[in-house]
Amino acid sequence: MADVIRTATRDAYGKALVELGAIDPNVLVLDADLAAATKTGMFKKAYPDRFIDCGIAEGNMIGVAAGLAASGYTVFCSSFAMFAAGRAFEQIRNSLGYTHLNVKIGATHAGVSVGEDGASHQCCEDIGLMRTIPGMTIVNPADDVEARLAVLAAAKTQGPVYLRFGRLAVPRVFDENYRFEIGKGVYLNEGVDVTIIATGLLVERAVAAVELLKARGISAALINMATIKPLDREIVLDAAKKTGCIVTAEEHNIIGGLGSAVAEAVAETLPVPVLRVGVEDAFGRSGPALELLDLYGLNAEHISDAAVRAVAMKNSL
Repeated sequence: MADVIRTATRDAYGKALVELGAIDPNVLVLDADLAAATKTGMFKKAYPDRFIDCGIAEGNMIGVAAGLAASGYTVFCSSFAMFAAGRAFEQIRNSLGYTHLNVKIGATHAGVSVGEDGASHQCCEDIGLMRTIPGMTIVNPADDVEARLAVLAAAKTQGPVYLRFGRLAVPRVFDENYRFEIGKGVYLNEGVDVTIIATGLLVERAVAAVELLKARGISAALINMATIKPLDREIVLDAAKKTGCIVTAEEHNIIGGLGSAVAEAVAETLPVPVLRVGVEDAFGRSGPALELLDLYGLNAEHISDAAVRAVAMKNSL
């Protein structure tokens, strides 16, 4: 399938920043000495006077971003997810979350698909960390189209936003007519037996899982959930009512991420079986990205197997 467009969401992030810079002169971009990898270097080249390299000091970068936002700027600051969410958590909590300042965190290289960089750089805990901060918006786009729209939408959203991007080039899921809205999930497929709710890199693999399930005689609905906080509870509960069981899929620890958010919403309102596909409370390891995704069960086969189990659980109740 040579005609399949594959682009890393971090590339779309860099391009969207340049586009945003042309629209809004009030936008500033900060980076922690990783502009080539996070792709903020594109903005630096286009608007050098509005770019600040803060060095290998993520906590300080967040402090600088907070000061600039308090002065009226819309600030995007970037580093790898491990360092943006992990190393700078205190500053994000106190300087951005507590104050509800207008800073957007572009966290790249999330999940095990970072590949050979290994466990120290593969962050599968960042969504869980950011979910605990009151007022934090979390967006995890599935492809380059959604990533671009997420950046533009984040700039219009008041308060802190955590944007999660990947290193691996992924197939395009959406066309240019796709409409994205923060806080809204989108049905990509209708089904009656089970609902798969996927986010980020796992959306494309969930699409493949739907086809595998069709061959097994199971009709699966599929929801793309780019915004993990605030979670679209309405579409989650709609799925619970329509199909009676749910499988979540994410490139993140099954603890604290999309699966946890969906399970919490369902348990509080309309209990149905919820199975979570993700990294099962383990650290990453060094290796080729695609092989690691298979190793951790982040593929269509594992999602479809979970869906079969979910249907069996529903039928046994």
